[in-house]
Amino acid sequence: MSQEYIHPDHISDYRKAHRENATNMRSKGTKAEVWLWKFVLRNKQMKGYTFNRQRPIMHYIADFMCKELKLIIEVDGSIHDTEEVQAKDFVKTNELVTKGYTVLRFTNEDVYNNLEIVKNDIERVVERLENTLPPLGVAEVLPQ
Repeated sequence: MSQEYIHPDHISDYRKAHRENATNMRSKGTKAEVWLWKFVLRNKQMKGYTFNRQRPIMHYIADFMCKELKLIIEVDGSIHDTEEVQAKDFVKTNELVTKGYTVLRFTNEDVYNNLEIVKNDIERVVERLENTLPPLGVAEVLPQ
């Protein structure tokens, strides 16, 4: 169902310069984005994690992002079927993965026709990412 890309690094990449554009995009979300937000991600519905909509990240704007898990979720409409946009999506995904993010991509049709499967896919990835996070209050000591 989803395409998933993972990289282990942890780097903060919030871009304030994209804030105004992201705010505008939030008010013009696609129907599929609104559904995913309303029924799966909003108000900590996804296992208690906070997701943000249209989050500036590097020189991109992610449809949804959980900063704590470094998880980005993209919902792709039919414009993403073109070779040009697919090439841009490939570059975007690879750059985000290189910075340590996990990227999930779903189509609008996935959200419309299989919302429960999309939710289960996201839960599965969240659970796996939870198992890779260090416990709170535990510091790693590197050997010298």
